[in-house]
Amino acid sequence: MESHGNYNQSISVNIDIYCSKNKLWKFISSPGYLNFCHPFCKHNKVIQWDNNKHCDELVYLNGIKYIRNFYKWEEKKGYSLFIGAENKQQSKVVWEINSKKNKTFLSITVYPHFLNDYPKLISFIPYKFLIRPKLTSYLNSVIGGINSYMVNKIPVERNMFGKHSWFS
Repeated sequence: MESHGNYNQSISVNIDIYCSKNKLWKFISSPGYLNFCHPFCKHNKVIQWDNNKHCDELVYLNGIKYIRNFYKWEEKKGYSLFIGAENKQQSKVVWEINSKKNKTFLSITVYPHFLNDYPKLISFIPYKFLIRPKLTSYLNSVIGGINSYMVNKIPVERNMFGKHSWFS
């Protein structure tokens, strides 16, 4: 069975999305939505999508296949999920919608499973100089794709914000 790790370190990106909180929620809570907005998504297939359970498969452009199992679902606020290859270590991801002064913000926080089993002294350098920059770039592209779709209503192009060495 997969390990959910300790999740000591996180990487978070929070970006202003140019639409209402309700429109953003309606979009990011719809089945298969990554097909329209994720710049590194080859396809996003629903496994189960109902009131009690949400689960889908994300296949990246380079063929990596991850399962997203949602474990917390809060209407119009966001959700939390575990993502990773089936029966392997999983990373925890938290999606949150907030609004302030008539602006809507989408925040995605990833608690990567990489290096979780290593002491911080050993994991600090690879985390700071490899994992953090790569995941920050990835999250900026994902949220940028969502914003682009919400503004233009046109599916994003693959690698729209540049290629990513882990997923393109």
